[in-house]
Amino acid sequence: MTQNGWFQIGLYLFVIFVVTKPIGVFMTRVFNREKTLLDAVLRPIEKLVYRLTGVNEKHEMRWTEYAVAMLLFSGVSMTVLYLIERMQKWLPFNPQKFPNVEPALAFGTAASFTTNTNWQVYSGESTMSYLTQMAGLAYHNFVSAAGGIVLAIAVIRGIARKETDKLGNFWVDTTRCLLWVLLPVCLVGSLILVSEGVVQNLKPYTTVDLIQPYTAQVTGTDGKTTTQTITQQVIAQGPVASQEVIKEFGTNGGGFFNANSAHPFENPTPLSNFFEMVLIFAIPSGLTYTLGRMTGSQRHGWAIWAAMAFLFFASVTTAYWAEARGNPLLAGTDQRASALHSGGNMEGKEVRFGIANSALFATVTTDASCGAVNGMHDSFTPLGGMVPLINIMLGEVVFGGVGAGLYGIFVFVVLAVFIAGLMVGRTPEYLGKKIEVYDVKMAMLAVLILTCTILIFSAISVVKPYGTAGITNPGPHGLSQVLYAYVSSTGNNGSAFGGINANTMWYNTTTAAAQLLGRFFMIIPVLAIAGSLAKKKIVPESAGTFPVTGGLFAGLLVSTILIVGALTFFPALSLGPILEHLLMNAGKAF
Repeated sequence: MTQNGWFQIGLYLFVIFVVTKPIGVFMTRVFNREKTLLDAVLRPIEKLVYRLTGVNEKHEMRWTEYAVAMLLFSGVSMTVLYLIERMQKWLPFNPQKFPNVEPALAFGTAASFTTNTNWQVYSGESTMSYLTQMAGLAYHNFVSAAGGIVLAIAVIRGIARKETDKLGNFWVDTTRCLLWVLLPVCLVGSLILVSEGVVQNLKPYTTVDLIQPYTAQVTGTDGKTTTQTITQQVIAQGPVASQEVIKEFGTNGGGFFNANSAHPFENPTPLSNFFEMVLIFAIPSGLTYTLGRMTGSQRHGWAIWAAMAFLFFASVTTAYWAEARGNPLLAGTDQRASALHSGGNMEGKEVRFGIANSALFATVTTDASCGAVNGMHDSFTPLGGMVPLINIMLGEVVFGGVGAGLYGIFVFVVLAVFIAGLMVGRTPEYLGKKIEVYDVKMAMLAVLILTCTILIFSAISVVKPYGTAGITNPGPHGLSQVLYAYVSSTGNNGSAFGGINANTMWYNTTTAAAQLLGRFFMIIPVLAIAGSLAKKKIVPESAGTFPVTGGLFAGLLVSTILIVGALTFFPALSLGPILEHLLMNAGKAF
Protein backbone atom coordinates (compact mmCIF):
# COMPACT_ATOMS: atom_id res chain seq x y z
CA MET A 1 0.00 0.00 0.00
CA THR A 2 1.27 3.45 -0.91
CA GLN A 3 0.51 7.05 -0.02
CA ASN A 4 -0.51 7.66 -3.61
CA GLY A 5 -2.96 4.76 -3.46
CA TRP A 6 -4.55 6.06 -0.26
CA PHE A 7 -4.68 9.56 -1.72
CA GLN A 8 -6.64 8.34 -4.74
CA ILE A 9 -9.08 6.40 -2.55
CA GLY A 10 -9.55 9.41 -0.27
CA LEU A 11 -9.98 11.76 -3.23
CA TYR A 12 -12.66 9.48 -4.68
CA LEU A 13 -14.69 9.43 -1.45
CA PHE A 14 -14.31 13.22 -1.14
CA VAL A 15 -15.62 13.78 -4.69
CA ILE A 16 -18.61 11.53 -3.97
CA PHE A 17 -19.32 13.55 -0.83
CA VAL A 18 -19.14 16.81 -2.79
CA VAL A 19 -21.54 15.73 -5.57
CA THR A 20 -24.09 14.20 -3.16
CA LYS A 21 -25.96 17.41 -2.31
CA PRO A 22 -26.27 18.96 -5.80
CA ILE A 23 -27.41 15.68 -7.32
CA GLY A 24 -29.82 15.07 -4.43
CA VAL A 25 -31.29 18.56 -4.71
CA PHE A 26 -31.71 18.26 -8.47
CA MET A 27 -33.50 14.90 -8.24
CA THR A 28 -35.76 16.27 -5.54
CA ARG A 29 -36.78 19.13 -7.82
CA VAL A 30 -37.31 16.78 -10.78
CA PHE A 31 -39.57 14.34 -8.96
CA ASN A 32 -41.42 17.00 -6.98
CA ARG A 33 -42.24 18.67 -10.32
CA GLU A 34 -40.40 21.84 -9.29
CA LYS A 35 -38.81 24.19 -11.81
CA THR A 36 -35.35 23.33 -13.19
CA LEU A 37 -33.03 24.90 -15.77
CA LEU A 38 -33.86 22.12 -18.23
CA ASP A 39 -37.63 22.69 -18.21
CA ALA A 40 -37.68 25.05 -21.21
CA VAL A 41 -36.25 22.30 -23.43
CA LEU A 42 -37.57 19.13 -21.84
CA ARG A 43 -41.08 20.08 -20.70
CA PRO A 44 -42.47 20.24 -24.29
CA ILE A 45 -40.91 16.86 -25.03
CA GLU A 46 -42.43 15.44 -21.85
CA LYS A 47 -45.90 16.69 -22.79
CA LEU A 48 -45.54 15.22 -26.28
CA VAL A 49 -44.64 11.82 -24.81
CA TYR A 50 -47.75 11.86 -22.61
CA ARG A 51 -49.93 12.89 -25.55
CA LEU A 52 -48.58 10.07 -27.73
CA THR A 53 -48.86 7.42 -25.02
CA GLY A 54 -52.11 8.53 -23.44
CA VAL A 55 -50.62 9.03 -19.98
CA ASN A 56 -52.52 11.25 -17.56
CA GLU A 57 -49.71 13.00 -15.71
CA LYS A 58 -52.02 14.12 -12.90
CA HIS A 59 -53.10 10.57 -12.05
CA GLU A 60 -51.38 9.01 -9.03
CA MET A 61 -51.13 5.28 -8.25
CA ARG A 62 -51.46 3.06 -5.21
CA TRP A 63 -48.46 0.83 -4.53
CA THR A 64 -50.14 -2.15 -6.19
CA GLU A 65 -50.87 -0.18 -9.37
CA TYR A 66 -47.32 1.19 -9.35
CA ALA A 67 -45.93 -2.34 -9.06
CA VAL A 68 -48.14 -3.71 -11.83
CA ALA A 69 -47.14 -0.90 -14.19
CA MET A 70 -43.45 -1.59 -13.46
CA LEU A 71 -43.87 -5.34 -14.03
CA LEU A 72 -45.80 -4.89 -17.29
CA PHE A 73 -43.27 -2.40 -18.63
CA SER A 74 -40.38 -4.70 -17.70
CA GLY A 75 -42.10 -7.75 -19.20
CA VAL A 76 -42.76 -6.08 -22.54
CA SER A 77 -39.24 -4.63 -22.68
CA MET A 78 -37.72 -8.03 -21.93
CA THR A 79 -39.76 -9.65 -24.69
CA VAL A 80 -38.68 -7.03 -27.23
CA LEU A 81 -35.00 -7.52 -26.34
CA TYR A 82 -35.34 -11.29 -26.68
CA LEU A 83 -36.86 -10.88 -30.14
CA ILE A 84 -34.12 -8.47 -31.25
CA GLU A 85 -31.46 -10.99 -30.21
CA ARG A 86 -33.23 -13.86 -31.93
CA MET A 87 -33.62 -11.90 -35.18
CA GLN A 88 -30.41 -9.85 -35.33
CA LYS A 89 -29.16 -11.83 -38.35
CA TRP A 90 -31.87 -10.22 -40.50
CA LEU A 91 -31.83 -6.78 -38.90
CA PRO A 92 -29.70 -3.77 -39.97
CA PHE A 93 -26.48 -2.48 -38.37
CA ASN A 94 -24.83 -5.89 -38.36
CA PRO A 95 -21.64 -5.32 -40.40
CA GLN A 96 -19.96 -8.42 -38.93
CA LYS A 97 -22.90 -10.62 -40.04
CA PHE A 98 -23.36 -12.12 -36.58
CA PRO A 99 -25.93 -14.95 -36.44
CA ASN A 100 -29.02 -14.93 -34.26
CA VAL A 101 -28.36 -15.45 -30.56
CA GLU A 102 -29.30 -18.97 -29.48
CA PRO A 103 -32.47 -19.24 -27.32
CA ALA A 104 -31.03 -19.95 -23.84
CA LEU A 105 -28.43 -17.22 -24.13
CA ALA A 106 -30.98 -14.77 -25.57
CA PHE A 107 -33.37 -15.44 -22.69
CA GLY A 108 -30.63 -15.12 -20.09
CA THR A 109 -29.37 -11.88 -21.60
CA ALA A 110 -32.89 -10.42 -21.89
CA ALA A 111 -33.60 -11.20 -18.23
CA SER A 112 -30.19 -9.87 -17.26
CA PHE A 113 -30.52 -6.46 -18.89
CA THR A 114 -34.18 -6.05 -17.91
CA THR A 115 -33.25 -6.51 -14.24
CA ASN A 116 -30.29 -4.09 -14.41
CA THR A 117 -27.95 -7.07 -13.86
CA ASN A 118 -26.10 -7.17 -17.19
CA TRP A 119 -24.72 -10.65 -16.51
CA GLN A 120 -22.74 -11.56 -19.62
CA VAL A 121 -21.59 -15.08 -20.45
CA TYR A 122 -20.69 -14.11 -23.99
CA SER A 123 -18.21 -11.81 -25.69
CA GLY A 124 -20.16 -8.75 -26.77
CA GLU A 125 -17.83 -7.93 -29.65
CA SER A 126 -18.30 -11.38 -31.20
CA THR A 127 -21.96 -12.06 -30.37
CA MET A 128 -24.12 -8.92 -30.52
CA SER A 129 -24.69 -6.71 -33.57
CA TYR A 130 -24.56 -2.93 -33.34
CA LEU A 131 -28.36 -2.79 -33.41
CA THR A 132 -28.64 -5.29 -30.57
CA GLN A 133 -26.07 -3.33 -28.58
CA MET A 134 -27.79 0.02 -29.15
CA ALA A 135 -31.53 -0.63 -29.49
CA GLY A 136 -31.50 -3.66 -27.21
CA LEU A 137 -28.84 -3.51 -24.52
CA ALA A 138 -28.20 0.25 -24.23
CA TYR A 139 -31.96 0.91 -24.22
CA HIS A 140 -32.35 -1.41 -21.26
CA ASN A 141 -29.44 0.26 -19.53
CA PHE A 142 -31.55 3.42 -19.52
CA VAL A 143 -34.98 2.06 -18.67
CA SER A 144 -33.86 -0.47 -16.06
CA ALA A 145 -31.86 2.26 -14.31
CA ALA A 146 -34.85 4.60 -14.49
CA GLY A 147 -37.02 1.84 -13.05
CA GLY A 148 -34.78 1.49 -10.02
CA ILE A 149 -34.62 5.23 -9.42
CA VAL A 150 -38.36 5.82 -9.60
CA LEU A 151 -39.03 2.88 -7.29
CA ALA A 152 -36.74 4.51 -4.74
CA ILE A 153 -38.64 7.78 -5.21
CA ALA A 154 -41.93 5.93 -4.63
CA VAL A 155 -40.51 4.50 -1.40
CA ILE A 156 -39.39 7.97 -0.29
CA ARG A 157 -42.89 9.31 -0.97
CA GLY A 158 -44.30 6.50 1.14
CA ILE A 159 -42.08 7.59 4.01
CA ALA A 160 -42.78 11.30 3.54
CA ARG A 161 -46.53 11.27 2.93
CA LYS A 162 -49.25 10.65 5.49
CA GLU A 163 -52.80 9.32 5.38
CA THR A 164 -52.79 8.58 1.66
CA ASP A 165 -52.50 5.52 -0.51
CA LYS A 166 -50.82 7.29 -3.46
CA LEU A 167 -47.13 6.95 -4.32
CA GLY A 168 -46.96 8.84 -7.63
CA ASN A 169 -47.29 7.76 -11.23
CA PHE A 170 -44.82 5.18 -12.61
CA TRP A 171 -45.06 6.44 -16.20
CA VAL A 172 -44.56 10.08 -15.25
CA ASP A 173 -41.68 9.30 -12.89
CA THR A 174 -39.94 7.14 -15.49
CA THR A 175 -40.33 9.74 -18.23
CA ARG A 176 -38.96 12.51 -16.05
CA CYS A 177 -36.08 10.32 -14.88
CA LEU A 178 -35.06 9.54 -18.45
CA LEU A 179 -35.40 13.11 -19.74
CA TRP A 180 -34.07 15.14 -16.81
CA VAL A 181 -31.62 12.81 -15.01
CA LEU A 182 -30.15 10.14 -17.28
CA LEU A 183 -30.08 11.50 -20.84
CA PRO A 184 -28.42 14.90 -20.19
CA VAL A 185 -25.60 13.42 -18.09
CA CYS A 186 -25.05 10.58 -20.55
CA LEU A 187 -24.88 12.98 -23.50
CA VAL A 188 -22.17 15.05 -21.85
CA GLY A 189 -20.48 12.03 -20.26
CA SER A 190 -20.16 10.18 -23.56
CA LEU A 191 -18.38 13.19 -25.07
CA ILE A 192 -15.99 13.25 -22.12
CA LEU A 193 -15.20 9.57 -22.65
CA VAL A 194 -14.67 10.11 -26.37
CA SER A 195 -12.20 12.87 -25.53
CA GLU A 196 -10.28 10.33 -23.45
CA GLY A 197 -10.13 7.84 -26.32
CA VAL A 198 -13.25 5.71 -25.94
CA VAL A 199 -14.41 4.54 -29.37
CA GLN A 200 -17.71 5.68 -30.91
CA ASN A 201 -18.48 4.68 -34.52
CA LEU A 202 -20.49 2.30 -36.70
CA LYS A 203 -17.61 1.03 -38.81
CA PRO A 204 -17.01 -2.66 -39.58
CA TYR A 205 -14.21 -4.26 -37.59
CA THR A 206 -10.71 -3.53 -38.89
CA THR A 207 -8.27 -6.28 -39.87
CA VAL A 208 -4.60 -5.35 -39.45
CA ASP A 209 -1.29 -7.14 -40.07
CA LEU A 210 0.72 -8.02 -37.00
CA ILE A 211 4.23 -6.63 -36.66
CA GLN A 212 5.26 -9.86 -34.95
CA PRO A 213 3.32 -12.95 -36.12
CA TYR A 214 2.98 -15.80 -33.63
CA THR A 215 1.96 -19.46 -33.62
CA ALA A 216 -1.07 -20.83 -31.80
CA GLN A 217 -2.91 -24.13 -31.34
CA VAL A 218 -6.23 -23.94 -33.19
CA THR A 219 -9.04 -26.49 -32.84
CA GLY A 220 -11.09 -26.97 -35.99
CA THR A 221 -14.73 -27.87 -36.40
CA ASP A 222 -13.70 -31.53 -36.71
CA GLY A 223 -12.15 -31.41 -33.23
CA LYS A 224 -8.58 -31.74 -34.47
CA THR A 225 -5.91 -29.36 -33.20
CA THR A 226 -3.38 -27.84 -35.56
CA THR A 227 -0.60 -25.30 -35.22
CA GLN A 228 -1.16 -22.13 -37.20
CA THR A 229 0.82 -18.95 -37.70
CA ILE A 230 -1.28 -15.89 -36.84
CA THR A 231 -0.37 -12.92 -39.02
CA GLN A 232 -3.48 -10.73 -38.67
CA GLN A 233 -5.70 -9.38 -35.91
CA VAL A 234 -9.30 -8.19 -36.05
CA ILE A 235 -9.80 -4.97 -34.06
CA ALA A 236 -13.36 -4.71 -32.76
CA GLN A 237 -14.96 -1.29 -32.44
CA GLY A 238 -18.42 0.27 -32.55
CA PRO A 239 -20.79 2.57 -30.60
CA VAL A 240 -18.92 2.11 -27.32
CA ALA A 241 -18.90 5.51 -25.57
CA SER A 242 -22.69 5.94 -25.72
CA GLN A 243 -23.12 2.58 -24.01
CA GLU A 244 -20.22 3.00 -21.61
CA VAL A 245 -21.50 6.12 -19.88
CA ILE A 246 -24.97 4.71 -19.07
CA LYS A 247 -23.30 1.42 -18.15
CA GLU A 248 -21.69 3.24 -15.23
CA PHE A 249 -24.16 6.05 -14.49
CA GLY A 250 -27.07 3.61 -14.44
CA THR A 251 -25.03 1.03 -12.46
CA ASN A 252 -25.68 -1.51 -15.21
CA GLY A 253 -22.20 -2.91 -15.82
CA GLY A 254 -22.53 -4.79 -19.10
CA GLY A 255 -19.62 -3.92 -21.36
CA PHE A 256 -19.46 -3.61 -25.12
CA PHE A 257 -16.32 -5.78 -24.98
CA ASN A 258 -15.75 -9.02 -23.10
CA ALA A 259 -12.95 -7.42 -21.07
CA ASN A 260 -15.39 -4.72 -19.93
CA SER A 261 -13.76 -1.64 -18.38
CA ALA A 262 -10.35 -3.32 -18.52
CA HIS A 263 -10.48 -2.88 -22.32
CA PRO A 264 -8.64 0.26 -23.54
CA PHE A 265 -11.50 1.12 -25.92
CA GLU A 266 -13.91 1.29 -22.95
CA ASN A 267 -11.60 2.72 -20.30
CA PRO A 268 -8.33 3.98 -21.78
CA THR A 269 -6.84 6.27 -19.13
CA PRO A 270 -6.63 6.79 -15.35
CA LEU A 271 -8.86 9.86 -15.81
CA SER A 272 -11.55 7.87 -17.64
CA ASN A 273 -11.26 5.23 -14.90
CA PHE A 274 -11.83 7.81 -12.14
CA PHE A 275 -14.70 9.42 -14.06
CA GLU A 276 -16.42 6.06 -14.53
CA MET A 277 -16.13 5.26 -10.82
CA VAL A 278 -17.64 8.62 -9.91
CA LEU A 279 -20.54 7.94 -12.29
CA ILE A 280 -21.25 4.64 -10.51
CA PHE A 281 -21.78 6.20 -7.07
CA ALA A 282 -23.21 9.55 -8.17
CA ILE A 283 -26.95 8.75 -8.18
CA PRO A 284 -26.95 6.24 -5.26
CA SER A 285 -25.13 8.77 -3.09
CA GLY A 286 -27.35 11.65 -4.23
CA LEU A 287 -30.49 9.71 -3.38
CA THR A 288 -29.56 9.74 0.32
CA TYR A 289 -29.80 13.54 0.19
CA THR A 290 -33.04 13.29 -1.77
CA LEU A 291 -34.40 11.05 1.00
CA GLY A 292 -33.54 13.60 3.66
CA ARG A 293 -34.88 16.54 1.66
CA MET A 294 -38.19 14.93 0.68
CA THR A 295 -38.87 13.57 4.19
CA GLY A 296 -37.88 16.80 5.92
CA SER A 297 -35.09 15.12 7.88
CA GLN A 298 -31.80 15.98 6.24
CA ARG A 299 -29.83 14.60 9.19
CA HIS A 300 -31.45 11.21 8.60
CA GLY A 301 -30.25 11.23 5.00
CA TRP A 302 -26.71 12.05 6.10
CA ALA A 303 -26.83 9.34 8.78
CA ILE A 304 -27.58 6.76 6.10
CA TRP A 305 -24.82 8.24 3.92
CA ALA A 306 -22.38 7.93 6.83
CA ALA A 307 -23.29 4.28 7.38
CA MET A 308 -22.76 3.57 3.69
CA ALA A 309 -19.44 5.46 3.64
CA PHE A 310 -18.16 3.54 6.67
CA LEU A 311 -18.92 0.16 5.10
CA PHE A 312 -17.39 1.31 1.81
CA PHE A 313 -14.16 2.41 3.45
CA ALA A 314 -13.90 -0.83 5.43
CA SER A 315 -14.33 -2.96 2.32
CA VAL A 316 -11.94 -0.98 0.09
CA THR A 317 -9.32 -1.04 2.86
CA THR A 318 -9.59 -4.82 3.08
CA ALA A 319 -9.39 -5.30 -0.69
CA TYR A 320 -6.44 -2.91 -1.04
CA TRP A 321 -4.53 -4.59 1.80
CA ALA A 322 -5.18 -8.10 0.47
CA GLU A 323 -4.04 -7.26 -3.06
CA ALA A 324 -1.09 -5.05 -2.06
CA ARG A 325 0.45 -7.71 0.18
CA GLY A 326 0.77 -10.04 -2.81
CA ASN A 327 0.73 -13.82 -3.05
CA PRO A 328 2.77 -15.66 -0.36
CA LEU A 329 3.16 -18.64 -2.70
CA LEU A 330 5.38 -16.56 -4.98
CA ALA A 331 8.32 -16.68 -2.58
CA GLY A 332 11.41 -14.96 -3.94
CA THR A 333 9.39 -12.68 -6.22
CA ASP A 334 9.66 -8.97 -5.51
CA GLN A 335 6.07 -7.92 -4.84
CA ARG A 336 6.90 -4.62 -3.14
CA ALA A 337 5.60 -1.38 -4.62
CA SER A 338 8.26 0.81 -6.20
CA ALA A 339 8.69 3.54 -8.78
CA LEU A 340 8.93 0.86 -11.47
CA HIS A 341 5.92 -1.31 -10.68
CA SER A 342 2.77 -1.44 -8.55
CA GLY A 343 3.85 -4.44 -6.52
CA GLY A 344 1.38 -6.82 -4.89
CA ASN A 345 -0.86 -9.23 -6.76
CA MET A 346 -0.98 -7.86 -10.31
CA GLU A 347 -2.48 -11.00 -11.86
CA GLY A 348 -5.61 -10.08 -13.82
CA LYS A 349 -5.06 -6.34 -13.40
CA GLU A 350 -4.21 -3.59 -15.85
CA VAL A 351 -0.84 -1.89 -15.31
CA ARG A 352 -2.38 1.48 -16.20
CA PHE A 353 -4.57 1.20 -13.08
CA GLY A 354 -2.40 -0.72 -10.63
CA ILE A 355 -3.36 -2.22 -7.28
CA ALA A 356 -5.13 0.74 -5.64
CA ASN A 357 -7.44 1.58 -8.54
CA SER A 358 -8.18 -2.09 -9.22
CA ALA A 359 -9.15 -2.70 -5.58
CA LEU A 360 -11.13 0.56 -5.54
CA PHE A 361 -13.00 -0.25 -8.75
CA ALA A 362 -13.81 -3.78 -7.55
CA THR A 363 -15.20 -2.36 -4.31
CA VAL A 364 -17.19 0.41 -5.97
CA THR A 365 -18.74 -1.82 -8.63
CA THR A 366 -19.91 -4.42 -6.09
CA ASP A 367 -21.00 -1.94 -3.43
CA ALA A 368 -23.23 -0.62 -6.20
CA SER A 369 -25.12 -3.12 -8.34
CA CYS A 370 -22.96 -2.14 -11.30
CA GLY A 371 -20.83 -5.16 -12.13
CA ALA A 372 -18.43 -3.35 -14.45
CA VAL A 373 -14.83 -4.47 -13.89
CA ASN A 374 -11.41 -3.06 -14.71
CA GLY A 375 -9.69 -6.24 -13.51
CA MET A 376 -10.63 -9.89 -13.16
CA HIS A 377 -12.05 -10.70 -9.70
CA ASP A 378 -11.24 -14.36 -10.29
CA SER A 379 -7.53 -13.42 -10.12
CA PHE A 380 -7.77 -11.54 -6.83
CA THR A 381 -6.34 -13.10 -3.70
CA PRO A 382 -8.85 -15.11 -1.65
CA LEU A 383 -9.57 -12.27 0.78
CA GLY A 384 -9.42 -9.66 -1.96
CA GLY A 385 -11.98 -11.65 -3.95
CA MET A 386 -14.10 -12.13 -0.84
CA VAL A 387 -14.69 -8.38 -0.57
CA PRO A 388 -16.79 -8.18 -3.78
CA LEU A 389 -18.64 -11.29 -2.64
CA ILE A 390 -19.53 -9.80 0.74
CA ASN A 391 -20.45 -6.45 -0.77
CA ILE A 392 -23.15 -8.11 -2.85
CA MET A 393 -24.20 -10.45 -0.04
CA LEU A 394 -24.96 -7.42 2.12
CA GLY A 395 -27.69 -6.62 -0.41
CA GLU A 396 -25.61 -4.00 -2.25
CA VAL A 397 -26.79 -1.35 0.17
CA VAL A 398 -23.40 0.38 0.44
CA PHE A 399 -24.63 3.19 -1.82
CA GLY A 400 -25.89 0.36 -4.03
CA GLY A 401 -27.45 0.49 -7.46
CA VAL A 402 -29.41 3.47 -8.75
CA GLY A 403 -32.50 3.37 -6.59
CA ALA A 404 -31.96 -0.25 -5.59
CA GLY A 405 -29.35 0.75 -3.02
CA LEU A 406 -31.73 3.15 -1.29
CA TYR A 407 -34.76 0.89 -1.18
CA GLY A 408 -32.43 -1.98 -0.23
CA ILE A 409 -31.03 -0.15 2.78
CA PHE A 410 -34.58 0.95 3.61
CA VAL A 411 -35.28 -2.72 4.43
CA PHE A 412 -32.40 -2.71 6.90
CA VAL A 413 -33.56 0.63 8.33
CA VAL A 414 -36.94 -0.94 9.10
CA LEU A 415 -35.23 -3.90 10.78
CA ALA A 416 -32.83 -1.63 12.71
CA VAL A 417 -35.69 0.53 14.00
CA PHE A 418 -37.62 -2.63 14.92
CA ILE A 419 -34.62 -3.95 16.88
CA ALA A 420 -34.25 -0.60 18.64
CA GLY A 421 -37.92 -0.73 19.60
CA LEU A 422 -37.49 -4.20 21.08
CA MET A 423 -34.53 -2.96 23.13
CA VAL A 424 -36.57 -0.25 24.85
CA GLY A 425 -39.81 -2.21 24.98
CA ARG A 426 -42.02 0.04 22.90
CA THR A 427 -43.52 0.16 19.42
CA PRO A 428 -40.74 1.15 17.03
CA GLU A 429 -41.11 4.44 15.14
CA TYR A 430 -39.49 5.68 11.95
CA LEU A 431 -39.67 9.40 11.14
CA GLY A 432 -42.90 9.72 13.08
CA LYS A 433 -44.57 6.54 11.82
CA LYS A 434 -45.03 3.32 13.76
CA ILE A 435 -43.33 0.22 12.35
CA GLU A 436 -45.81 -2.60 12.80
CA VAL A 437 -45.95 -6.35 12.22
CA TYR A 438 -46.86 -6.09 8.54
CA ASP A 439 -43.89 -3.83 7.81
CA VAL A 440 -41.40 -6.14 9.52
CA LYS A 441 -42.83 -9.20 7.77
CA MET A 442 -42.40 -7.54 4.38
CA ALA A 443 -38.85 -6.50 5.26
CA MET A 444 -37.91 -10.03 6.27
CA LEU A 445 -39.55 -11.42 3.14
CA ALA A 446 -37.24 -9.22 1.04
CA VAL A 447 -34.20 -10.48 2.99
CA LEU A 448 -35.23 -14.13 2.72
CA ILE A 449 -35.80 -13.89 -1.04
CA LEU A 450 -32.20 -12.76 -1.48
CA THR A 451 -30.58 -15.33 0.78
CA CYS A 452 -32.70 -18.34 -0.18
CA THR A 453 -32.25 -17.77 -3.91
CA ILE A 454 -28.47 -17.54 -3.59
CA LEU A 455 -27.99 -20.50 -1.27
CA ILE A 456 -30.44 -22.90 -2.90
CA PHE A 457 -29.14 -22.44 -6.44
CA SER A 458 -25.52 -22.56 -5.23
CA ALA A 459 -26.13 -25.76 -3.24
CA ILE A 460 -27.63 -27.52 -6.25
CA SER A 461 -24.84 -26.35 -8.55
CA VAL A 462 -22.01 -27.72 -6.39
CA VAL A 463 -23.48 -31.22 -6.12
CA LYS A 464 -24.98 -31.80 -9.56
CA PRO A 465 -22.83 -32.55 -12.63
CA TYR A 466 -24.50 -29.88 -14.75
CA GLY A 467 -23.35 -27.35 -12.15
CA THR A 468 -19.87 -28.67 -11.36
CA ALA A 469 -19.10 -28.95 -15.10
CA GLY A 470 -18.75 -25.17 -15.21
CA ILE A 471 -16.13 -25.00 -12.45
CA THR A 472 -12.63 -24.38 -13.80
CA ASN A 473 -10.78 -24.39 -10.46
CA PRO A 474 -11.27 -27.30 -8.05
CA GLY A 475 -11.45 -26.92 -4.30
CA PRO A 476 -12.67 -23.87 -2.36
CA HIS A 477 -12.08 -21.49 -5.27
CA GLY A 478 -14.54 -23.50 -7.34
CA LEU A 479 -17.15 -23.00 -4.64
CA SER A 480 -16.41 -19.27 -4.72
CA GLN A 481 -16.95 -19.25 -8.49
CA VAL A 482 -20.39 -20.85 -8.19
CA LEU A 483 -21.36 -18.79 -5.16
CA TYR A 484 -20.32 -15.58 -6.90
CA ALA A 485 -22.43 -16.46 -9.96
CA TYR A 486 -25.64 -16.63 -7.94
CA VAL A 487 -24.72 -13.83 -5.53
CA SER A 488 -24.06 -11.56 -8.52
CA SER A 489 -27.23 -12.65 -10.33
CA THR A 490 -29.59 -12.39 -7.37
CA GLY A 491 -28.03 -9.09 -6.31
CA ASN A 492 -28.44 -7.81 -9.90
CA ASN A 493 -24.74 -6.99 -10.00
CA GLY A 494 -23.56 -8.83 -13.10
CA SER A 495 -19.84 -9.14 -12.35
CA ALA A 496 -18.38 -12.62 -12.06
CA PHE A 497 -15.46 -14.77 -11.05
CA GLY A 498 -14.59 -14.98 -14.73
CA GLY A 499 -13.15 -18.49 -14.50
CA ILE A 500 -16.54 -20.21 -14.40
CA ASN A 501 -18.11 -21.47 -17.64
CA ALA A 502 -21.65 -20.16 -17.20
CA ASN A 503 -22.76 -20.28 -20.85
CA THR A 504 -24.68 -23.53 -20.40
CA MET A 505 -28.37 -24.36 -20.28
CA TRP A 506 -28.26 -24.78 -16.49
CA TYR A 507 -26.47 -21.55 -15.67
CA ASN A 508 -28.27 -19.48 -18.32
CA THR A 509 -31.69 -20.46 -17.01
CA THR A 510 -30.96 -20.50 -13.27
CA THR A 511 -29.03 -17.24 -13.22
CA ALA A 512 -31.85 -15.64 -15.23
CA ALA A 513 -34.34 -16.94 -12.67
CA ALA A 514 -32.15 -15.61 -9.84
CA GLN A 515 -31.99 -12.20 -11.52
CA LEU A 516 -35.76 -11.98 -11.90
CA LEU A 517 -36.33 -13.10 -8.31
CA GLY A 518 -33.70 -10.74 -6.94
CA ARG A 519 -35.14 -7.75 -8.79
CA PHE A 520 -38.90 -8.07 -8.82
CA PHE A 521 -39.66 -10.31 -5.85
CA MET A 522 -37.68 -7.93 -3.64
CA ILE A 523 -39.27 -4.80 -5.06
CA ILE A 524 -42.84 -5.93 -4.34
CA PRO A 525 -42.49 -6.27 -0.52
CA VAL A 526 -40.53 -3.00 -0.39
CA LEU A 527 -43.31 -1.18 -2.26
CA ALA A 528 -45.79 -2.83 0.10
CA ILE A 529 -43.97 -1.28 3.07
CA ALA A 530 -43.98 2.11 1.34
CA GLY A 531 -47.72 1.82 0.70
CA SER A 532 -48.28 0.89 4.33
CA LEU A 533 -46.24 3.83 5.64
CA ALA A 534 -48.00 6.31 3.35
CA LYS A 535 -51.35 5.49 4.97
CA LYS A 536 -50.15 6.09 8.52
CA LYS A 537 -50.50 9.15 10.69
CA ILE A 538 -47.53 11.06 12.06
CA VAL A 539 -46.87 10.24 15.72
CA PRO A 540 -45.33 13.08 17.77
CA GLU A 541 -41.84 12.38 19.11
CA SER A 542 -41.53 11.50 22.79
CA ALA A 543 -38.74 10.81 25.25
CA GLY A 544 -38.79 7.15 24.22
CA THR A 545 -38.51 7.78 20.46
CA PHE A 546 -35.33 6.30 19.02
CA PRO A 547 -33.58 9.01 16.96
CA VAL A 548 -32.69 8.06 13.38
CA THR A 549 -30.48 11.06 12.74
CA GLY A 550 -27.21 10.52 14.60
CA GLY A 551 -24.19 8.33 15.05
CA LEU A 552 -26.04 5.88 17.29
CA PHE A 553 -28.54 5.13 14.55
CA ALA A 554 -25.79 4.87 11.92
CA GLY A 555 -23.94 2.39 14.15
CA LEU A 556 -27.08 0.32 14.72
CA LEU A 557 -27.78 0.33 11.00
CA VAL A 558 -24.25 -0.88 10.19
CA SER A 559 -24.57 -3.60 12.83
CA THR A 560 -27.92 -4.75 11.46
CA ILE A 561 -26.55 -4.94 7.92
CA LEU A 562 -23.55 -6.98 9.06
CA ILE A 563 -25.52 -9.33 11.31
CA VAL A 564 -28.38 -9.99 8.92
CA GLY A 565 -26.36 -9.83 5.71
CA ALA A 566 -22.88 -11.12 6.41
CA LEU A 567 -23.52 -13.77 9.06
CA THR A 568 -26.17 -15.42 6.90
CA PHE A 569 -23.49 -16.35 4.39
CA PHE A 570 -20.62 -17.00 6.82
CA PRO A 571 -20.75 -20.83 6.48
CA ALA A 572 -20.49 -20.55 2.68
CA LEU A 573 -17.67 -17.99 2.95
CA SER A 574 -15.78 -20.18 5.41
CA LEU A 575 -15.81 -23.07 2.91
CA GLY A 576 -14.84 -20.80 0.01
CA PRO A 577 -12.53 -17.77 0.20
CA ILE A 578 -11.64 -18.08 3.90
CA LEU A 579 -10.56 -21.72 3.53
CA GLU A 580 -8.70 -20.86 0.32
CA HIS A 581 -6.83 -18.08 2.15
CA LEU A 582 -5.78 -20.44 4.96
CA LEU A 583 -4.63 -23.09 2.49
CA MET A 584 -2.73 -20.50 0.45
CA ASN A 585 -0.85 -19.39 3.55
CA ALA A 586 -0.12 -23.05 4.25
CA GLY A 587 1.50 -23.36 0.83
CA LYS A 588 -1.30 -25.07 -1.10
CA ALA A 589 -2.99 -23.77 -4.26
CA PHE A 590 -5.70 -25.14 -6.54
